[in-house]
Amino acid sequence: MSDITRIVIIGGGYAGINAAKVLEKRLKRREDVEIILIDKNHYHTLMTDLHEVAGGRIEPDGVRVSFARIFSGKRTRWICDRVDGVDFDSSVVIGRNDRYSYDYLIVAAGGAPEFFNIPGVQENSFTLWSWEDAVRIRSHMEDCFDRAAATQNERLRKRLLTFVIAGGGFTGVELAGEFVEHRDVLCKKYHIPKEEVDIIVVEALDRILPNFTDRLAAKAHKRLIKKGARVLTGTRITGAEKKRVLLGDDFIETETFIWTAGVHGGELSAKLDLSLGQAARGECSVVVGDGIHGMAACYIDEEERDMVGTRGRFLVNKYMQSFEHNNVYVVGDISWYVEGEKVLPQVVETAIQTSHVAAANIAADILQKDKEAFKSNYHGFMVSVGSRYAVADVMGVKISGFFAMALKHLVNLHYLWGLAGFNAVWGYIKEEFLNIKDSRSIVHGHFAWKIPVYWALPLRLFLGAKWLIEGINKVVEGWLNPGSGGIFSPDASAIHLPGVVLKDAVSAASEQVDAAAEAVSQSLMPALGIYTWFADNVLSQFPALAFIAQALVVLAEILIGLAFVGGLFVFPAAVASIGLAVMFIISGWGSPELLWYIAAAIVMMGGAGRGFGLDHYVMPFIKKFWNRRKIAKKTYLYIDEPED
Repeated sequence: MSDITRIVIIGGGYAGINAAKVLEKRLKRREDVEIILIDKNHYHTLMTDLHEVAGGRIEPDGVRVSFARIFSGKRTRWICDRVDGVDFDSSVVIGRNDRYSYDYLIVAAGGAPEFFNIPGVQENSFTLWSWEDAVRIRSHMEDCFDRAAATQNERLRKRLLTFVIAGGGFTGVELAGEFVEHRDVLCKKYHIPKEEVDIIVVEALDRILPNFTDRLAAKAHKRLIKKGARVLTGTRITGAEKKRVLLGDDFIETETFIWTAGVHGGELSAKLDLSLGQAARGECSVVVGDGIHGMAACYIDEEERDMVGTRGRFLVNKYMQSFEHNNVYVVGDISWYVEGEKVLPQVVETAIQTSHVAAANIAADILQKDKEAFKSNYHGFMVSVGSRYAVADVMGVKISGFFAMALKHLVNLHYLWGLAGFNAVWGYIKEEFLNIKDSRSIVHGHFAWKIPVYWALPLRLFLGAKWLIEGINKVVEGWLNPGSGGIFSPDASAIHLPGVVLKDAVSAASEQVDAAAEAVSQSLMPALGIYTWFADNVLSQFPALAFIAQALVVLAEILIGLAFVGGLFVFPAAVASIGLAVMFIISGWGSPELLWYIAAAIVMMGGAGRGFGLDHYVMPFIKKFWNRRKIAKKTYLYIDEPED
């Protein structure tokens, strides 16, 4: 029998990642425990942001976080493989590429669209349940506008510019909100009047967003209408055909039918011999290489298709254990647990909370502690309607508009911080605010505009020359000459720092006071009290220290100047430039000229050394070196992807 206890997690979604994180934390002192996460992809998908990719707001890579980034420097070992089943008797996970034995198993395989056995829906719709889905919709929408601009056939043009979204829940409303914004961008690009584009949300219930209060749902509805979408509530989709959505006796002709009206257990739920709490209505969903999804954009030969049987959500107890096996836990969208009289909803908080309980109970079993029962603690819901508006019901607080959207961003940042620290947070900020196109963010495009490096080059050279000249002038004035007493006993006349008066040097002090008075008359402000105290009680009492500080100032000016002129280490040079300017100002010697020194240094921090500077060659080398370091990986302070 192996001395290693192996925990295998199937699925790298919200539940799987959180389970691995909790296990690492709870079992960090146990070297005899191995944690393995298996997923068909090499990345974690930010499912709640897929609509932003589909609607063209952010780039596709903005919703992917590689497992290498998440687990680099961590205990969890991730494996890219597609799981086909589990031999529970032998405790083995069966993958396409290998077999993986386990002592404990967490099934976090996620959900998949539920088509409710409505004729033609899967075959003729798009879905938004994966990164591939989002990219397909994004590309298809652009193609529709491109084809519409090139056709004179009015019926075809109308069909190309009609977009039908089935479902008025979270995904449907968020996707519609993105579409009405992206419509404006594409209309301008392809010279199509906005009035010709028809974006329709179809909801079977009498209102959208049933999880929200009537007031918030009405606000989201009003926002969609205001932006130019149509919302058909109380309208049931009865079927779909090629280029046609059926609404009972009526129909809508369209090239784009997107199904967001249901979710159930993923394809793996049909392959595992575990008790189902509820079965999906679609007993024969079509599955292809990247899973179960709408087939509208898929042109796949029959022999490459597969049919899954009865899918569903696995029944679990209060510890998130399956009913058949105590060492098998089921979490997230694929689990079925009734709390009180309600089934846990298939949302991110369910995934995180169920996975936390499962992981904690496995750790408790290994550490021989008591298990904890599941108790939900939902904080609320947030739904965006485009890039600048959202509705939110969080911890009893109901808000809408800008502040709801800001809150949604903060919640995303909180999750990403736990996922991959500063690395993931910085990536999100870049995608959502700094690299955003068409002003599609709550701060519009104010942070997104960039200055070409060739405009910053003259300023960089000028600023460098100014610092260099300042340093050289101080050398000429004798700032580096301690006099006959040497460094450890400099002459009083050799000290030029403002406010520093050496004892027993009356005549020299008089000259220094006169010079200081002249400098103060041209300064921005009188010296701050903290500097005056330091100059009187430290520098004036220790001449050697005063001279060394003075020499460091001169050397700093020269080095900063050389760095700017050569374009080497420009970012730290800019930081040092600001620091030095601030030091001069608080010492009472800061002239108004230092204000533009500070302003110019801020501009330099935007990568000014990469253009016609040594940073173009040096910084990639340093980045690669740093990204390989173990401490960088453990702290998530590497840049972009970690290096092997």
